[in-house]
Amino acid sequence: MDKLFAVDPGLMAWTVLTFLLLLAVLARYGWRPLISALDAQEARMKADLEGAQEAREGAERIKAELEGQLSKLDAKGRELLAAAMKEGEAVSARIKADAEAQARASKDRALADLEDEKRRLIRELRAEVAGLSVLAAEKLLRRSVDPGVEKTVLESFLKDMENQDPRGGSC
Repeated sequence: MDKLFAVDPGLMAWTVLTFLLLLAVLARYGWRPLISALDAQEARMKADLEGAQEAREGAERIKAELEGQLSKLDAKGRELLAAAMKEGEAVSARIKADAEAQARASKDRALADLEDEKRRLIRELRAEVAGLSVLAAEKLLRRSVDPGVEKTVLESFLKDMENQDPRGGSC
């Protein structure tokens, strides 16, 4: 075993020469392609990193633009809602005014109809009273009155009734 730890200059020279030859072969065929591959990968990674940074900046710019557009749309939506509410209130007021006008017109028509009906009934009542008065007078006199005279008396009575105050008293 002592030979293992003994220094042999020939073996040492061959070992150094083999090591240097191995270093030359590795430098030419192994390390250069490996280093160039690592450099290429580093360049790709830098390019990818720069692309990602540009994409992030672009996304942030687009996000800011979209937020601006959203705020504009929100403001416009609020404007449209306010205008719609104002228009709805105006329509409501117009409908209410129309309904009130129709109610007043219906009330006025009903009152006019009632007044016309009242006048008609008063005329009929007066004619009936006049007829009854003539009939009563005829029975009192126990004689028949000439139809021409009856007509004249009735017309005179009706004129007298119309000349009297209709609200004042006697029918």
